[in-house]
Amino acid sequence: MNGESPLTSPTGPVMAVSAPDGGPVELVLAGEIGTDALRELEELLGEPSLREADEWLVDMSRVTRLDLACAYALLRASTLRTESAALTITGARRAVRRTLRHAGLDAIAGTEG
Repeated sequence: MNGESPLTSPTGPVMAVSAPDGGPVELVLAGEIGTDALRELEELLGEPSLREADEWLVDMSRVTRLDLACAYALLRASTLRTESAALTITGARRAVRRTLRHAGLDAIAGTEG
């Protein structure tokens, strides 16, 4: 290994899901999340750990750009969860928050930092 974190890879967007015991399911996104990553994002959002979670924590602190189609994919996936499931988006930059707002995610998600 060259010592680089997988979230700082220059090869393209990074998307990962983790489900720590006793905590919310974490979806970490990094880099430019554009239409070329849409299919991978939709597959990731279909994972059982996300679909069945009571709480999602979406870390967008390393997202440099989010395409509107990908924001809509996140919206669609989040609306398939149970009504009581909580969705929190953390670390989104101003431009990313604007895209999330255009997609309507601000109506169903809490945001932090």
